[in-house]
This record gives sequence, C-alpha cells and structure tokens, in this order.
Amino acid sequence: MSKSPISPQDDQRIVDLFRDPKIANDPYQFVLAVYPWGKPNTPLANRKGPKRWQAEELQAIARHLQTQTARIALDLTPEMYRKSIASGRGIGKSALVAWLNHWMMSCCIGATCLVSANSEPQLKGTTFPEIKKWIALGLNAHWFEPEALSVKPAPWFADLVKKQMQIDTSYYHIQAKLWTEENPDSYAGPHSDIGMMVTFDEASGIPEDIGRVAHGFFTEPTLKRFHFAYSQPRRNSGWFHDTFRPGSGWLRKHIDARAVEDADQEIYNAIIRKYGIDGDATRVEVLGQFPRTGTRQFISSEKVYEAQQRELAADEGAALVMGVDVGRAAEGDPSVIRFRQGRDARSIPAVEVQGYDNMQLADLVAEWIDKVKPDAVAIDAGNGTGVIDRLKQLKYRNITEVWFGSSSTKKQYYNKRTEMYGDAREWLEGGMVDRSSDLFVDLATVEYKLVGKGKDIEALEAKEDLKKRIGRSPDHGDAFVLTFAPKVARRDLGKLRARRRTLVADGVGAPVFG
Repeated sequence: MSKSPISPQDDQRIVDLFRDPKIANDPYQFVLAVYPWGKPNTPLANRKGPKRWQAEELQAIARHLQTQTARIALDLTPEMYRKSIASGRGIGKSALVAWLNHWMMSCCIGATCLVSANSEPQLKGTTFPEIKKWIALGLNAHWFEPEALSVKPAPWFADLVKKQMQIDTSYYHIQAKLWTEENPDSYAGPHSDIGMMVTFDEASGIPEDIGRVAHGFFTEPTLKRFHFAYSQPRRNSGWFHDTFRPGSGWLRKHIDARAVEDADQEIYNAIIRKYGIDGDATRVEVLGQFPRTGTRQFISSEKVYEAQQRELAADEGAALVMGVDVGRAAEGDPSVIRFRQGRDARSIPAVEVQGYDNMQLADLVAEWIDKVKPDAVAIDAGNGTGVIDRLKQLKYRNITEVWFGSSSTKKQYYNKRTEMYGDAREWLEGGMVDRSSDLFVDLATVEYKLVGKGKDIEALEAKEDLKKRIGRSPDHGDAFVLTFAPKVARRDLGKLRARRRTLVADGVGAPVFG
C-alpha cells in the first residue's frame, strides 16, 4: 500500500482537527482553518478570509447542523438543507462551491458530492478548476487526486479509509454529474447513508426534469444532506426560478453584486449606464434579480405577482364568467373550474377535482351554475364535448364551447388559445387573482414565438411542451383564461344606461347610444 507523503503524526493532527465538531459541523471554521489566509508567498497572502456573504452562507449551514443534531438527540429525523442563491456576476460563487465540497470530503469521510451545471464546458472550464485550486491550497491536499471532472481519494488514503473505517470508497468523491434533457432518468444516481451534497452551478440553465430527478438522491435521512443551487437568474421560468416561489421548500437569497467586497464597481456601472437600473440585463448581471420578462415569456412574472397581491373592491355589477378546463383523467390530469367577475378572479375559490369522468364533471359544473348563477360558462371543447353535451341536455343555455386551436378573432394572435392568454395578459394589469402557486406557474411560465411571414404573430408554445417543462398539465391557467372567451355585457348595464339617460335629460354627461 502506498503511504501518505507527510508524516503519520502530521496526518493525525489533520484528522483530529477535522473530527472536532467545531470544524466538522461548521464549514466557516473549516474554511478559516484549512487554507493559508494571509500567509506570505501564497495566493492568499493578501486575503483575510471569505467575503461577508460567503461567511454568512457558511455560518447558516453551521446553525442548520446544530439544529439537526438536536433533532437527532430527540429521536427526530434530521431535515435536509436546500439553498438557492440568485446573484449578479463575479461575486465568488465558484469559490463557495469549492469550499463546501472540500469540507464535505474532509469532514464527512465516505460522503458523496455531485456537481452539475448548465453545460459540460462550465464544469470543465470554471467549476472544477476552482474546486481543484482550493483543494490544492488545503492542509489535506495530499488526501485527494483531482481529475478533469472529479476529485477522488488518493489510493493510499482510500485504502486507509477501507481498512480502518470499513467504508466503501466507490462513491466517496466529488463527481461531475452530466445530464441529457432527452433522457432525464439517466441522471439518477447513488444514495448515501453517510452524507450527500448536490450542487447545481449556473442552475438557471438546468432543465426541470433534472431538478426533479435530483430529489431522489436524498432519500437517506442522514445529518448531512445538502442541495445547493447558484446562478445568475437568467430565465423567468424553469426549475431554478421555481425554487424562489413561496412554498417551494427552498431557502432563497438574492445578492446584488455591487454590495460584495472588492467588486469592480465600474463593470457594474457600465452595465447600468447601458441598460438602465431597471433593465433586464442589469437585473440579471448586477442585481441578482430575475428579468421582468423572460426572452420568450408571454406573461411577466411581475404582472402575475402584482395581481396576486392586489386588493380590489367587489364589482357585483360585472358579469360573472366560469371557465372549465376538462382534464384528461386517463393521464392523471385534474379538471379545474375558475371564476372571474370583472376585475375579480379571487373571491370565488377555484375548484379542482381528480378522476372525474364527463358525466360526473357535468353534474359538478351544473351544481356550481345553480349555486353562483354565472352569466356565461366557457368549457374546453377539446376534452369536454361530453360535458358540454350533457349540460345542454340538462337545458343550461349559457354554455360556450371553446376550441383552443381554433382561429383567433385578433390578427396579432395565432389561435384562440394565444388570444385568450393575450386577453388575460392585458387584464392582469389591473386585475386580482388568488395566490395559487399553480396558477402563478401556469401563467408566468408559458412561452411564445413569433410566426407568420412578417414574424409579427404571437403563438404560444404547445400545451404538451409546457406540460413537459413544468411536470404537469397547466389546468389552472387554462381554466382562468377560458373566462375571457365569452364576451358578456355587465349585469347592471341596463341600470347604467338608464342612469346616463337621466343625467343627459338633466343636462349632465353625454348621450348613450345603443
């Protein structure tokens, strides 16, 4: 068996250091102890330690481990740590990735560390060179053998771990985990009852399916389970964007690059001068904020968010419209009913049912028609012809059957589906919707392209493509936009006209025609 290049006594001192809970369960103290901060003739001669934001992240992990250790003492299952950070460029994300992986390999012997990125060139050109650089600076650099896309224990160290600790070192590594969007299941990998860390670098470019598969790595309830996602927030949809939604289960943080120590402010100022402080390029490259409108995003996230927060008085004189999206029960899709009265699409809660056939759903729709007495009911005719036929058989007269793929009545839209989403986009400027995360995703995630000879016609992406990206059918969004299909007069229009005629007779206001 090959031997350590340093004396057994020195190696034992390193082992004892890393076994100390003050280091083993505190990556901030590890980073301070393992690298030659301020030491002359080293790359860190002029540096005292991590940047402030890096230190805060490392210390947050230490607090998490302290809490989870207490849970274990009470025979409770330790919770895993998920953290997503959106930031401007050049703040030191890659260094933090390197430190965390080095800490895990050093203080959790036998743990598995997987690193993915938006592309293989990112891993080869940025992420792994940074990991290898910091490991080479560490006290225990001799423990490991870096390769192009992995860091493994040196043979002598692997033998020692096997013999003295009885640990299989097959999955004891920092390993690049590549993916293909066409075959997300191939991303599945090992589990670990020792410790697991998965890092997504430039996570904004990692597909939805890969993010979901990654959840399967964390089935073992170990103390040290970490999933990190770091990126400039380039897309207003997708897996990384979803981690910032309330209720996602992720801790999340935005970092303005201008606030980071030693940042070259002129680089950021140049971006601000060119694009403006609120321009999307500035938001992404400097402020660490998602763009207001993604490059292909049909409805901005901000517009949906504001409609979810807005408070409006009820408008009882406005027409009440029901939208019914009929799900494909055979594929496990729910059916959803939504309501909109003027600018209010929140007061009457949405109804979602699973596994209803057409007759059951028709009965449910009939119950709601009798209950709220809508002025119009718009039903998706693609899957809902049976529902429509049944309601007509029951003598309900205010039914509008809507074919999503039919022609638009407005020349700027490719089809009826795009037209309804376009009408909803305009309405959201002053409308009020409920705070459903499903509705938010359905509206803010759908993308479009320009078609036609002049490339001036908006066409939404196919529903099946959207379904694949978000992992489910966008039934809440479709039910909501169906309320824009019928054109219905206000309930109090007659009273308004009579009132206006009275005002005109009294010499006030303009005459009302029609």
